[in-house]
Amino acid sequence: MRESSTVEFKREFTEDLKYAVVAFANSDGGKLYIGIEDDGRIRGVDQGEDLIVRVSNMIRDTVKPDVSMFVQYEILSLEEKEVLLLQVSRGTGRPYYLQGKGIRPQGVYIRQGAASVPASETNILHMIKETSGDRFEEARAINQQLTFQKTWDYFRKKEIEFGEAQMRSLNFQDEDNMYTNLAMLFSDQCVSSIKMAVFEGSKKTVFRDRREFTGSILHQLEEAYGFIHKYNRNRSEFRGLERVDRQDYPEEAIREALLNAIVHRDYAVRGSTLISIFDDRIEFGTLGGLVRGIAFSDLMLGVSVLRNERLGQILYRLKLIEAYGTGMLKIQESYQDEQRKPEIKVAENSFKVILPNRNFEHAADIPALKEKVGKYRVLHEESREGKILKLFMRKSSIYRKEVEDELSVSQATAVLLIRSLVEKGILQNVSGGKYSRYELGLEGEKVLKMMIENL
Repeated sequence: MRESSTVEFKREFTEDLKYAVVAFANSDGGKLYIGIEDDGRIRGVDQGEDLIVRVSNMIRDTVKPDVSMFVQYEILSLEEKEVLLLQVSRGTGRPYYLQGKGIRPQGVYIRQGAASVPASETNILHMIKETSGDRFEEARAINQQLTFQKTWDYFRKKEIEFGEAQMRSLNFQDEDNMYTNLAMLFSDQCVSSIKMAVFEGSKKTVFRDRREFTGSILHQLEEAYGFIHKYNRNRSEFRGLERVDRQDYPEEAIREALLNAIVHRDYAVRGSTLISIFDDRIEFGTLGGLVRGIAFSDLMLGVSVLRNERLGQILYRLKLIEAYGTGMLKIQESYQDEQRKPEIKVAENSFKVILPNRNFEHAADIPALKEKVGKYRVLHEESREGKILKLFMRKSSIYRKEVEDELSVSQATAVLLIRSLVEKGILQNVSGGKYSRYELGLEGEKVLKMMIENL
């Protein structure tokens, strides 16, 4: 007898034998002999029956998930000495790991030749996929040290129970009380994120702002929606004596596009959901193309198959989605009276929803008029305030740095000029903080109109 990929000798009982048990269960099974020297000489053990109890208790307490049903014990008589044989079969709950180490290379072992060695992350992911198939949500999460503070807060706000019982009913835990990938998505340790960026103009050249939201996807949803809302400006129009406010983007369209990006993305692919805000549009880019069996034409007719069914069920329970495939229809309907319509682009491994800025054409009308008419006889056109207002002939909003560059003045001077225009009601501050953004106020709209009409 000699050691091999399926045979290992142990001189005596030590807790180190758990490494071999884990490795055999994760590989092709094997035989572990206690009472045989590494060179094959028979040493024997005392009180074999008591030893079985000690070994089985140790394995039950240190190996997760429970591997007991795949370990058989037998006392052999070799050279008139007792030897304990553990026959370990390939387990169905792979990867097995050492409690306290987790599902990572330090805790997961496989057989390599006659040794038990740490498994690579690729090996671990392969085992998870083997035992769970392509059902990402139901697969065991690599990180089992999960917390759910943000999700608990959200459920409490919705007055919905979220405790140990719900962990099982919501499929956050499997039959071995192991956290699933679905639980990982709602945990504070979620590995997927939403990256957001605001760009100057209509190209990805100059950043105005950028953020990355992590943690529970419920927390990411709230933060992302709030960030978009900050840049969803109102434009006021007067129809007779009535003032009409109109946002750049319909809130219903933003909500549905954001939820679509969350519920339909392929979380098995590492990466972030990307949301890009330009002057003329918002793009929601998500990983994963259409679900197999669904064509683009089906999607536009309202046919919907959830890639992440259990995730969708939870969002439905929280009244965030209707689960009837109405999202794309709602986006289209919110633009039914608009000249520019939303676009949906589908590639093999990605999906993008593009919402046009409903007010961008109005802002674009001003430079078009300027080009057509030529030079205006403008109210205070050459004053500093007039030059600031002229920025709105080509932009819907401005930043302090743009005033500095346009007038070639210092930061302090730009701040004073902007403050003066805000106090007069010509400008209004629509986002505070270090990178304040300014739009025309009611008085500013009147003055700008005069600048265009005073020919």
